[in-house]
Amino acid sequence: MAIIETRGIWLTTTDSQVLRSKEGIAQAMDFLAETGFNVVFPVVWNQAVTLYPSQTMRQNFGVEIDPMSVGRDPLEEVVVEARRVGLKVIPWFEYGFVSSYNLNGGILLQKKPEWAGRDSNGNLLNKNGFEWLNALDPQVQEFLLNLVLEVVKNYDVDGIQGDDRLPAFPSEGGYDGLTLTRYRQEFDRDPPSNPKDTQWLQWRADILTDFWAHLYQQVKAVNPNLLVAIAPNIYDWAFVEYLQDSPTWLNRGIVDIINPQIYRRDFSSYQAIAHRLVTQQFTDANLSKLAPGILMKLGNYCIGPEYLIQAIEYNRQVGIQGEVFFFYEGLRENNNAIAKVLRNGPYAQSASFPTLSDLSQSNKINRKSPAIWQRVARFLRNF
Repeated sequence: MAIIETRGIWLTTTDSQVLRSKEGIAQAMDFLAETGFNVVFPVVWNQAVTLYPSQTMRQNFGVEIDPMSVGRDPLEEVVVEARRVGLKVIPWFEYGFVSSYNLNGGILLQKKPEWAGRDSNGNLLNKNGFEWLNALDPQVQEFLLNLVLEVVKNYDVDGIQGDDRLPAFPSEGGYDGLTLTRYRQEFDRDPPSNPKDTQWLQWRADILTDFWAHLYQQVKAVNPNLLVAIAPNIYDWAFVEYLQDSPTWLNRGIVDIINPQIYRRDFSSYQAIAHRLVTQQFTDANLSKLAPGILMKLGNYCIGPEYLIQAIEYNRQVGIQGEVFFFYEGLRENNNAIAKVLRNGPYAQSASFPTLSDLSQSNKINRKSPAIWQRVARFLRNF
């Protein structure tokens, strides 16, 4: 029986050179296809620049493309090379509503200071070093929407992906003049000084959800077969800290694939969160949309073969049909060790990437036969 599951990988510009040359992209696509992957998530919006020539950026900020990509179109190169080997392409808008990292707003807020997010003291909104645009401002939302739409209109992609910054906004924000006025008009009072007041959290989260619903509709208007994916942080921490209301996104049907970032460094921690998602947040009707994000590499950390296999096996046992790994370079560590584990184990048999109809059907748990996992165990013992 044909296997249908998401086998994805993020392609970054941080700690990776893959997207810096056409040759690197071609080599990576060959390697991923050989390893058993079926979809790539290349970054196209990071550090306030695009990885494709953007008219939206040129018109608003005079910067058409990432300075290291002038004269090229990395996104187009990814599309061409991915298509050549049968991989799907879902561009990833990593920076979302972030303006800069430790740059006091950077180029975006130098040109448009009125777009700044503000905390309760009126200061530029900063969380963990990241400075934020005002994600609740209709103009800022329109800017992000235009970035997304120019990608889906101009490239042969299979969808788009938001993440823990899209749609997102630190809950310390919302104290700018525009948002204060909007809140006062609706409730005839100032918003609470406590940024984590329950009603105030929900009101701002609903604005982000409405924005994403609009973006979802606009993407589908370009092509109804395009997939709209999000890789949020874990609910409900993500709701309290970044106004990400993923249960509502699922209930409203405004996400086709959801890739929660279960970035834990041991299997028991991963399993505990995945179990909570499957039993508390997802139902049989929408479990098919779930393909968790798994941390493969970060700094000096690289996932071990045993944890990798355990996570994939657990996913399939509970009806999760796929995962997305952060990020590509983890496959190439230690002479491609992790890629070899996948290629000879859980990804040995090729799998088709799910269609929209696959993702919208009620989930039927498709357990792998025990024989497959016995072969995997034998391979690991010999690894």
